[in-house]
Amino acid sequence: MSGRPHDGISDAMPGGAWNMLPEGVELYRLRPDGGIELADREGARELGPEREFLRFIDDGQFAHYLVGDAATSPERPSNATVKLGVVGPRSAFTPHAHGGEHFVLSLGHAACGLHDADRDRVTEVPLTPGMLIRIPEMMPHSFANRGTDPLTILAANTGYGIDHEDYAITAGEAERRATGGTPTAGRVAVATATDYRALAAALRDIERLQRDRGIATTTVRERLAERLRRVATALEVRR
Repeated sequence: MSGRPHDGISDAMPGGAWNMLPEGVELYRLRPDGGIELADREGARELGPEREFLRFIDDGQFAHYLVGDAATSPERPSNATVKLGVVGPRSAFTPHAHGGEHFVLSLGHAACGLHDADRDRVTEVPLTPGMLIRIPEMMPHSFANRGTDPLTILAANTGYGIDHEDYAITAGEAERRATGGTPTAGRVAVATATDYRALAAALRDIERLQRDRGIATTTVRERLAERLRRVATALEVRR
């Protein structure tokens, strides 16, 4: 890796900080346009699908691990996984449920659709930059980007990496398990405690809502705030 910064990244690292970092320290800049820049002792670069990103549940969505890795599981634990995710413009994840609880910090304008079992309905929670949401284990949900730029999120999951069968259980997978199919032997974390028919039905409810309503858009006020946020970011970057 070259020690010369990627074009524009040196401006984001005040005083050439990327070149003064102690060994092992990493400095991230999460831009308001959804881009992610990373600097360490060796140099600086922009992360992207072709570099240090993994597929994140669906095609076109990406993740970069900070803690743990894709193979994290109850049998290969790291207590939790923490990763940066990039959600494509005006797109949403396939509705799913995680085997462990889930925390998501939104750095843009997002929406989280959640199945409320007590009220037997889907609730959509709008998120703005800086809002963090906790989702309990096995709660059906989906996460959408309401904006027209890539959305950066910080996602933490207890106990599971994205390669594990129980990381993201979709409606189709829940239906398969409900009819007798099980995850790979030795890696069954939630099967004995889950009503897969009910889970599949709840996930289908979220799918129908997504299909009927589509992805919500940002408001005029949110778009104005986004423009102002970019101006503020530009003023903070040393030129």
